[in-house]
Parts: sequence; C-alpha cells; structure tokens
Amino acid sequence: MKPTEAEYQEIIRHCQALFEKKNQDYGTSWRILRLPSITDQVFIKAQRIRTIQEKGVQKVSDEVSTEFVGIINYCVMALIQISLEGQSDASSASLSALYEQQIQDVMQLLFAKNHDYGEAWRDMRVSSMTDIILMKLLRIKQIEDNQGQTLVSEGVKAGYQDIINYAVFCLIKSNALATND
Repeated sequence: MKPTEAEYQEIIRHCQALFEKKNQDYGTSWRILRLPSITDQVFIKAQRIRTIQEKGVQKVSDEVSTEFVGIINYCVMALIQISLEGQSDASSASLSALYEQQIQDVMQLLFAKNHDYGEAWRDMRVSSMTDIILMKLLRIKQIEDNQGQTLVSEGVKAGYQDIINYAVFCLIKSNALATND
C-alpha cells in the first residue's frame, strides 16, 4: 500500500490535469456560477453515485470514478470562487496556481485529521463516504439558504474541503484511477 500522501497526490494530479484541459476547452465560463449552483452540481454527481450504489446498475456509461473526479473539481471551483469573491475574473494562466493553493489547504486539513483520526477512512465503506458527502452538501445548502450565517457550525469552505477529501478517499479505496503519470 502506498502512503496516503502519494495516493492523494496521484489522484489530485489526474483531477488537476482534467481541470486544466477543460479550462482550455471552455475557458473560465464556470466563474459565472454562484456558489449554490456549484453546490447543486456537486449534489447531482453525489446523488448519481448513491443511486448507482443502491440500484447496483447504471444506464449511463460514465464511470462512477469520473463523478468523484467531478466532485473534487467542482469543490475546488467553489473554493476558488470563495477566494476570489468580488473579483470579476481570473485569468486562465492563474487558475493552476489557484487550484494548487486550494489543494494545499485541503491537504493540510487532511493530514491534521488523519493524525487525529488515525486514517479511520481506510476502514470505511465507499457507500458510507458517499452518504457523508451528501450530508455535507445538505449542510452547505442549508448554510447557503441562511445567507452563510451559522451559530456554531463550520462554514461552506470547510464543507467543500471535507467533501474533496472524502471523494479522494473514495477514489483511493476503489482504486479507480490507477495512473502512472
């Protein structure tokens, strides 16, 4: 078994490469999306995964692993949107650096939690982590509906960061992106 950091970085390299290719195809058109729209995009992907897990059959040929990659990339988009709040646009050239900065923050969170929880995620089921992703999305939606106000809870940024980590864990556990980059 590879160390978590190596597995994590392998998956993120794949996700970032796809993000950058799509940026070449579409530019920064996603910057028009408001955070609730990005949240709903992530929700759609997570709901599809759960439906396939429950039914055991899928009718659209897109692999479940691509949905987890999409979850990761949409969450990074949300984090970039949060970091650029009030700015009208980000250049295509700066997106790689913005992506990497967000992932560095998420990885720091991962290593802190892995220290405290002893990599408990390795003993979890992918279906349970999918449920946790959906729960975190419902929490984010509630916070968004409350105009970002919380009484005692973490905000949407922490939710997106946790979702990225759970999606990476799902890809690690399912060994779905065995890449040799």
